[in-house]
Amino acid sequence: MHDLIAKLLVPGFENPLLRRQHDSAVFTVGQEHLAFTTDSYVVRPIVFPGGDLGSLAVHGTVNDLAMAGARPLYLSAGMIIEEGLPMETLRAIVTSMRAAADACGVQIVTGDTKVVDKGKGDGLFINTAGVGVIGHGLNIHPESIRPGDAILVNGDLGRHGMAIMAVREGLEFESSIESDSAPVWPIVQALLEGGIEVHCLRDITRGGLTSVLNEISAASDRILQVDESLIPVRPDVRAACEILGFDPLQVACEGRFAAFVPGEQAPAAMEIMRKFPHGQGACRVGEVTSHPGSRVLLKSIIGATRILDMSSGEQLPRIC
Repeated sequence: MHDLIAKLLVPGFENPLLRRQHDSAVFTVGQEHLAFTTDSYVVRPIVFPGGDLGSLAVHGTVNDLAMAGARPLYLSAGMIIEEGLPMETLRAIVTSMRAAADACGVQIVTGDTKVVDKGKGDGLFINTAGVGVIGHGLNIHPESIRPGDAILVNGDLGRHGMAIMAVREGLEFESSIESDSAPVWPIVQALLEGGIEVHCLRDITRGGLTSVLNEISAASDRILQVDESLIPVRPDVRAACEILGFDPLQVACEGRFAAFVPGEQAPAAMEIMRKFPHGQGACRVGEVTSHPGSRVLLKSIIGATRILDMSSGEQLPRIC
């Protein structure tokens, strides 16, 4: 997907806003500084522990706006419905979307529906686009990171992907693995209002933490160093990854993000993040080095250092 975007889509639609390849396009209309984003959701199954396709579609787009430091305002909802989808299922997803939107403080104000032949749509696909307003003067982007910046995450990783895979594979564990799907704007808003000089934000979705770090390293031309022993992964999630042959650092989340802040502000930033239910596991996992280059270095649990490469393919299809 990374190669497809870089080699086909960005050159095909070449323009300055797209070239930045951020979670949201950021631009000015009149006096307003706005962010605009879109995403499509094809998760299977459409209902999973801790969420469903409807809440996921809202959270995912709200979170993309938050990664630009934008307060989410309005969403669109486009639905591609397979012939034969039970009305009860569609009604439940719509109800879930409304509840998630209300909880996020956004409104779904426009949309579209299309129906495709039975066997051509796998139930239901949803696209959501969102608009948010930026009320600060920070340039939250990979190009803003600096040597000595701390790399923070707001909680344990890998739960969303493993919650869905456990359902698909019929796996049972001593504790139920639930998706981490959640809105993160309240945490980001608190960081900004708390005076934290946020340099970069990126939500940890497809490709997991590995992809996020590699993308930011490439965009900033800085070597990033992370410590595996500091990266939070729940024991049941780690066990599920071992059973299925997955790397937890490459498994998608839907309520987790990485924040790059000045090293001296890291303790204050983590204190702010931990005040929120979805930030109680906030921790520092690494830092930006002073060395130029497009690499991510991982200090393993046994103390050896290796390059953390971008994954070569999609480990977990249809999880977001």
